[in-house]
Amino acid sequence: MEPIRKTTRLRRAIRQGCVIMPGAFNAATARLIEQCGFPAVYVSGAGLANATAGVPDIGWLTLTEVAQLAGYIADAVRLPALADADTGFGGPENVARAIRAFEEAGLAGMHLEDQVFPKRCGHLAGKELIPVEEMSEKIAAAARARRDQDFLIVARTDARSVDGFEAAVGRAQSYLEAGADAVFPEALESAREFRQFARLVRAPLLANMTEFGRGPMLSAGQLSRMGYRMVIFPLTAFRVSMKAAEHCLRDLKRRGTSRAWLDRMQTRQELYQLLAYDPQKRWAR
Repeated sequence: MEPIRKTTRLRRAIRQGCVIMPGAFNAATARLIEQCGFPAVYVSGAGLANATAGVPDIGWLTLTEVAQLAGYIADAVRLPALADADTGFGGPENVARAIRAFEEAGLAGMHLEDQVFPKRCGHLAGKELIPVEEMSEKIAAAARARRDQDFLIVARTDARSVDGFEAAVGRAQSYLEAGADAVFPEALESAREFRQFARLVRAPLLANMTEFGRGPMLSAGQLSRMGYRMVIFPLTAFRVSMKAAEHCLRDLKRRGTSRAWLDRMQTRQELYQLLAYDPQKRWAR
């Protein structure tokens, strides 16, 4: 009997309930997410850009780079992984190429947004949108290009911050008609808006619970009761890791030793367990 594909597992999970997806910015973080019992992993475009290249979330990484980095994450865990494809790396033909690259890298799905390129972080001012028709063409191209029909295509709209709530609803409905499987309304500004969007857009919905953003910090339980089927926490682990590392490095600079931090570190043995590595044996995946 063949194992169930990760794409199918993600589809089944969102049909059964609300899937919490912490963001992984590298494969080791993805292993931690799996170890902690989460059902899926989110690959944040901002996380890859910030952590790997040390640049802001402006679409700076190429398709080749994102597919390779996301592929390391997908390959490291048994969990399905949903990737951020930003604006699709170009027009409809580029989107089709991205779908194939992400499928080959082992991702279970991706989301595509309707900002112009170069994009901006979804919770910053000054965003611009492409026309609805152009985004719909990209989504249709994505749906045609996938080889695995369970590969999840999520349409993200940034319209709430640009043209208002009603425009975001209208775009979501157009994108579903174009072939999207789910909708990601970025930067909704209140619990009421999250609830109202779920009433008006009858499709699997993704909620972004990024910290320090424009919207409220709602729990997965609250969002599930509203009808959301995916909740991402894209930079939670990255932000906590960076703040902890900053404190440690400042203390190391002052003291000249890391001894005071030993009880707050992942031990060598814990790392080896996470990596499924036994130094006494030949390592194999």
